[in-house]
Amino acid sequence: MKYAILSDVHANLEALRAVLDDAESRADGVLCLGDTVGYGADPEACVELLASRARGIVAGNHEWGVADRLDLAWFNRWARAAAEWTRERLDDDHRDWLAALPLSLEFGDATLVHASPSRPDEWDYLVTAEDGWGAFADFPTRWCFVGHSHVPGVWSLGSSGPDHDPRPETVLSEPGRRYIVNVGSVGQPRDRDPRAAYGLWDVEAGRVDIRRIVYDIDEARRKIEAAGLPRFLADRLAAGA
Repeated sequence: MKYAILSDVHANLEALRAVLDDAESRADGVLCLGDTVGYGADPEACVELLASRARGIVAGNHEWGVADRLDLAWFNRWARAAAEWTRERLDDDHRDWLAALPLSLEFGDATLVHASPSRPDEWDYLVTAEDGWGAFADFPTRWCFVGHSHVPGVWSLGSSGPDHDPRPETVLSEPGRRYIVNVGSVGQPRDRDPRAAYGLWDVEAGRVDIRRIVYDIDEARRKIEAAGLPRFLADRLAAGA
């Protein structure tokens, strides 16, 4: 079995469609690590598409903000403006669906969580090597897939010691090691590569590939500007930052 693992779509329908199209012939199913909404101009379409396609999905901080489970004062001003705008465009059913998503989910030999498996409702970022190594005690599975930072990264831990790869392309598992994999962001990458990112997990082979997909950035930017959302949210898509 192979799974496309998506995170941080952020209401970017153009990026989501491009990733799903790429994964169609490669994956047997879709898993989602949260932040389906926020920043982008198509929250309803992205929620409905992932609700119908994802075999497993967890909540991110933007779901909680839109569903009124996280105080919007927690967010920066651009994220707060996007959350307020998104709240007005989703109906009660959509917001209730977002509010009901779990914070973490075990799926086979993997734990799915948006931020850190350690206190997932604190929304801590796994960025440095030390951030990741400190989280291995907080999940029971061999794999843990995360998002939140919008930057791909891999941490592993085993008898030969810890390892960290801040720029992964392919992860090949080794016997006796456990892994935390950040699959990057579909809808708003922040690693200076504007292409959409997602993970392709081959369960039997013990392999994860971080794929980068070109999508129609100009259309996504146009929609953000037309919606009256902050211009910054459109501009950062082209920069991948």
